[in-house]
Amino acid sequence: MKGLDVKVRDLIKVYRLGKVEVQALRGLSMDVGAGEMISIIGPSGSGKTTLLNIIGGLDQATAGIVHVGNTEVTALSTSQLVEYRRKTVGHIFQTLNLIPTLTAAENIELPMIALGVSRKKRKERVEELLEIIGLTERANHKPEELSGGEQQRVAIAVALANDAPVILADEPTGELDTVNSKIVVDYLVKVNKELGKTIIMVTHDSSVARAADRILRIEDGVIKMALTPTEAIAEEKAVSYIDQIRARITEIEEELLQLDEDFKTGKISGDEYVEKRQRLKQVRDSLREELHRMGIVT
Repeated sequence: MKGLDVKVRDLIKVYRLGKVEVQALRGLSMDVGAGEMISIIGPSGSGKTTLLNIIGGLDQATAGIVHVGNTEVTALSTSQLVEYRRKTVGHIFQTLNLIPTLTAAENIELPMIALGVSRKKRKERVEELLEIIGLTERANHKPEELSGGEQQRVAIAVALANDAPVILADEPTGELDTVNSKIVVDYLVKVNKELGKTIIMVTHDSSVARAADRILRIEDGVIKMALTPTEAIAEEKAVSYIDQIRARITEIEEELLQLDEDFKTGKISGDEYVEKRQRLKQVRDSLREELHRMGIVT
């Protein structure tokens, strides 16, 4: 199925943590054309993931309207949202939601089983998608037997399994090195150009963001700026690779502090806290090692 347009109007999202209110989105509006690929960039805590989750039917808005094609997502009931998530949107997460006991092919097949697709059609679709992502030879490998980049390519195929017209990618290259990041982004561009899917991608990486048709910068819960990739390059003011690594380390430190706070307030479980903290520390430590290799003392 070809991509659908996405229209967001005056979107507000307020989280309540005890007596404290946090306004993640503050009347955000945006338009994405059918078959367009856009990147959303912005500092940590600016509302990027919240926006993606509301468009994807994973979270509910406090106020405002989201239309995906002819569907008013913000008006759907809980049961309607389940159907919407199965048929209309495909999700690609930074944390790789692949089932470790299933092979690549079985992970791709799973969403089709949930939708009641026949075995013959499932088999044909799995083969087609493995070819699209260039992993036909890795079909029977489990996630632990695949590289990080290969796992994320399988996640792309999982998102495409039910031929969803809209793909939502939340930091799809956040835990990948430069080489694998480029491979994954190239496949997302292929899905966009060759299959006509609408793709909305959240990223902190400016080189990844520039793969899109447009780049939307979100700050304080609203869209502050829309740029073409060429305009984005001019805006960057020649920020060095070292500066980018330092900025990412700072972002991770902020995320770790927020994680501590979420755990203290009971927003996340102990297991989730340990898993996320370990992952963030690993990424931070690898970035620090990269600076050390370049002779930079942190």
